[in-house]
Amino acid sequence: LSLRDVYSDVHLRHPLDAKHKFVFELGWRAYYRHVWAHIGEGIHQSLHCGVLPDDAYSDELPSDVVEARTGIAAIDLAVSELYATGYLHNHARMWLASYLVHLRKVHWQVAAQWMLGHLLDGDVASNHLSWQWVAGTGSSKPYLFNADNVAKYAPEEWHSFGTVIDASYEALDRLARSTTTVDKGIHSQAASAGMQQPPLTGEPQDVRWSMPNLNLADGRDVWLLHPWSLGAVSKLEGTDVLLIGVGFVELHAHMPWSARRWNFVTEGLLSRTQHLWWGSVEQIALGLRGARSVSWQSDAHANAVLKNLQTQLQSKHSGPVVTTFDEPRLFSPVEPYCESFAQWWRRSKIAL
Repeated sequence: LSLRDVYSDVHLRHPLDAKHKFVFELGWRAYYRHVWAHIGEGIHQSLHCGVLPDDAYSDELPSDVVEARTGIAAIDLAVSELYATGYLHNHARMWLASYLVHLRKVHWQVAAQWMLGHLLDGDVASNHLSWQWVAGTGSSKPYLFNADNVAKYAPEEWHSFGTVIDASYEALDRLARSTTTVDKGIHSQAASAGMQQPPLTGEPQDVRWSMPNLNLADGRDVWLLHPWSLGAVSKLEGTDVLLIGVGFVELHAHMPWSARRWNFVTEGLLSRTQHLWWGSVEQIALGLRGARSVSWQSDAHANAVLKNLQTQLQSKHSGPVVTTFDEPRLFSPVEPYCESFAQWWRRSKIAL
């Protein structure tokens, strides 16, 4: 769903003005895409120095965290829910991120990539820049939480009194600014037996994905669906449009997903088409060489490989006509680059 879809559907049931808190939250997602559009791969690096130098943090996730056996209910339940559902409430995401970065001294980028692979709604911009906001590399101070905060917002089984997070914000801030790593031995709650992390893989295991059919698209108008355009409506005229779901080897080599997320994407694509192609850009271009036209909805996650595909298709003298469409916008584009959400929000306008 685009932000425009979300806003419109909610607005039909609960009228929203431009200053409503819900619109403000949608604005954060749009702002993070704004940052991504301007600095590109820079979102994978710390935007500025955090409370400690980057080399003070580990590039490995602690086994007790990924196995949900820290003994801290809020952390173990968050990890368990992430694996079981592919989703986490925003509070739980922030608690897990804060604990990993500030108490266990894990580099935010390592942990962000881990979470991204398990989230069904994993968006690189929102995920990575939110982790930077928590880490203090994308904000003015580190985000910290304690047991009282958990008790205020979460069900009782999440409460974590008597653990390392059962401390004042001043004490937690001192821990965040020290190089001391809190280990699970400090936690007074008995650690659970834990669980095995579902593996992350760079390609779908479902046999319904196959190599491109070299004759399927011949003479047809084709609308490509990719993992970030599951709900994209074809903009092509006529009813005889061939819909094909595509996955690119190059894109997922550095973006592994859990089986749950792969299944979510697979079923989403199969709700629109019976054709799922998996391959390199070159292989998919080969399958589309005989098409009359090829179109798709752009998305920052896939734009690099889609531009490569467009280049390969248009390099053929008699290749198909290629057209790309932008995702429907909720907010009008903001220029120039805004280094803070407040700057962006003052300039943004809802564009309906």
